[in-house]
Amino acid sequence: MGTNGMETAIKGTDVLVIGGGIVGCSTAYFLGKFGIKVTLLERGEVAGEASGLNAGSIGALGWGNTPRLQEHLTMGSLEIFRQLELDMGYDIEFRQSGSISAIHNDAQYEYALQRIASLRAGGFSTELMTPREARAIEPELNPDLPGYLYSPLRGQADPIKTTRALADAAVACGAVVITRAAAKHVTYTGSSWIVKTQEQSYKSEALIIATGAWTASIGEMLGLRIPVVPVRGQMWATESVPPRIFHTISSMESSHFWNHNPVIDDTSPPELTHDGSERVTRHLYGRQRGNGEIVFGGDRTLLGFDRGTDFAGIETNKGHATEVLPVLSDL
Repeated sequence: MGTNGMETAIKGTDVLVIGGGIVGCSTAYFLGKFGIKVTLLERGEVAGEASGLNAGSIGALGWGNTPRLQEHLTMGSLEIFRQLELDMGYDIEFRQSGSISAIHNDAQYEYALQRIASLRAGGFSTELMTPREARAIEPELNPDLPGYLYSPLRGQADPIKTTRALADAAVACGAVVITRAAAKHVTYTGSSWIVKTQEQSYKSEALIIATGAWTASIGEMLGLRIPVVPVRGQMWATESVPPRIFHTISSMESSHFWNHNPVIDDTSPPELTHDGSERVTRHLYGRQRGNGEIVFGGDRTLLGFDRGTDFAGIETNKGHATEVLPVLSDL
């Protein structure tokens, strides 16, 4: 309602984007870049949810011999990060650092050999390193593990800075970004979309739902069942320390388990670390941020929107990370 008690006139746009995470902001940026009138609605602040609460790893293995959608997405994304930092002047802490994944036992080693052979045959950039070779580029790695998988094209960036940079770039291209504007009602008239927030109604020819784990609730407003469910992760951080970790770090343990135990029930998302309350594998990812904090995470559990802290899970993840980087035991 307007200040005079009358309903505020509907604001029109070509495209409405619901969600101010990295998907929504990048979509708004590229639409604006191509001259399309776009309005983005975010219920909280830009990068306020999962897009700002992750390790900031950037996956890329190269184009391969016959590029598919996955390669266009990963390598195209890598180029967008480069452009934001190097060409457009945004400080997103981007580095094409490469990634290192730890191998913990013989079974994982055999799996890594098979995976590397398959990837290299497809024209992708990855290699198996001995502990000595890996420690030449990442000195704090555990010398007693069987080996490491090295992927030189992968990178890292600050997730909050990146998402906000994309939002700023979208605005610079003419997009309208509105925060604290939750979509309360979404309807389709047969020719246009109407989205109502607490303060305003918006009308568009096209609607993009970029709300991540909350997508199902938007679908319900339209009578749609969208099979997206929240999967909870956790992260922890050390105090700021001088540079000690130079690559993004992960472990082969979870990928080995998921490869040998694929999910065949389409009612459950793939690649979980728990079956109900029981842990089935450990998952690991992390890096050292520009401010000196070393951040790691890993668990993927079906707990709905529970934001409580699982301290046992944090300790398990710390132990896993310390197996790869013994220096963490002193931090």
